[in-house]
Amino acid sequence: MTVESGVAVPAIIRARLEALADPVYKAFNAKLIPNVDPNTMIGIRVPVLRAVAKDLRGGDRAVVDRFFADLPHKYFEENMLHAILLGNVCGSVGKAIDELTRFLPYADNWAVTDTIRIRALRRAGADARLMLNQLERWMQADATYTVRYAVVELMTDFLDSRFDAAHLRLVGGISSSEYYVNMARAWYFATALAKQWESALPVLQKHILDPWTHNKTIQKACESYRVTPEHKALLRSLRV
Repeated sequence: MTVESGVAVPAIIRARLEALADPVYKAFNAKLIPNVDPNTMIGIRVPVLRAVAKDLRGGDRAVVDRFFADLPHKYFEENMLHAILLGNVCGSVGKAIDELTRFLPYADNWAVTDTIRIRALRRAGADARLMLNQLERWMQADATYTVRYAVVELMTDFLDSRFDAAHLRLVGGISSSEYYVNMARAWYFATALAKQWESALPVLQKHILDPWTHNKTIQKACESYRVTPEHKALLRSLRV
């Protein structure tokens, strides 16, 4: 897609998405993401949205920039498309942070935040410290899904070679009554137990987490094929 004079790019993209509507999938998705108004859903499967994103990514970058600037979006699927594009078109970590700072206040569900994957962060030499500093700030935000994004991002890109035990304290220090925040925290710690067992186990042994997140972490870890039977037995003994 290219930009033409006088053409409202967001409206063109919206019409393209509306033409892909699948009512059956819309009904399914509405049940999966109950906090999103079904009237804001079109009903488009993620692989189809990724195909649209690929097409936009291969065209005029000005089209993507105009779409990014059109906030808030009307549809859930526009937010999903935005999330997919964010990960692919931001050529640097700094640019990704700028775009995320603009977009995250409009993210209102787990599906959108959990879709964002910043490819620039995965390249050798990427400024991981810049992202870590920003993630720490986002974890202190009031917005539920900004916090969730920060936790999921830390889990996705900082539990392997970039792992530091200080990250456990960041996530452990989050105080929230929000289900989708604490579910992300449990997911993070369960994954940490699978990847960084020796560092993560003391979080449960010392009862650093609130009881709900503590027990949910154990549940999710015990459901994981990456945690050994011996470790699962120990985790079950730590339930509160």
